[in-house]
Amino acid sequence: MNCSRGAANPTEHTKLRLFSDAAGHCQRPNCLQSLFLGLPAGTRIHIAEMAHIVAAGDQGPRADSSLDRETRGGYDNLVLLCPTCHTIVDKAPLEFSDSLLVSWKTSHRDRIDELFGVATYESRVEARSAVKPMLDGNRVVFKNYGPHREENENPESELALIWRRKVREVIMPNNQKLLRILDRNRALLSASEVGVLEEFRQHCDDLTKRHTGDFAVVGGKTFPSGMDLLLKDESL
Repeated sequence: MNCSRGAANPTEHTKLRLFSDAAGHCQRPNCLQSLFLGLPAGTRIHIAEMAHIVAAGDQGPRADSSLDRETRGGYDNLVLLCPTCHTIVDKAPLEFSDSLLVSWKTSHRDRIDELFGVATYESRVEARSAVKPMLDGNRVVFKNYGPHREENENPESELALIWRRKVREVIMPNNQKLLRILDRNRALLSASEVGVLEEFRQHCDDLTKRHTGDFAVVGGKTFPSGMDLLLKDESL
């Protein structure tokens, strides 16, 4: 999923937002190909490709030389597709306009948000009320089963197994819904809160990789303390 486009290369934050939006599926409406595949030997791979809506270069599909390179590599100019759909939209740019690709991305995100019960809120108070139950739930799980508990060091204790199960069944789903609610209501966040959100996104990514067995994450991002204060007052 990497590209060597200099300033047009997406940041890690952008990549994580795209994966979150896609919820593991190609964003072309009539495709929805799973972007994560399990192979017969047990290996899991992803086949996701980031397609530039407006080309990364001045001569590519749907090119617009007036756009700076940072904008071309930004979140708003990217859609996550399977390899087949990526090839199709880039080989037939006249049939797949930039506005069409934007609509794919928007409709896919809205459909996933609807499944998650994600809404747009008019006030910080309403948004805080929506995220607080998940933050509270995660906090209780961590307090009772987290790796800081001494019992986790006991090889005969089942607490570590319970913690891993709770992470997969409670914390990870809560985290994904938190990200979707906060992304959808990004306009309600202050600049510093947006920074906390992006730190939380990195934490979620590291936690998921650690507990899904893809590979070991050493020194991953810890839960940012600012999450507990997010949207807690009306000030911007």
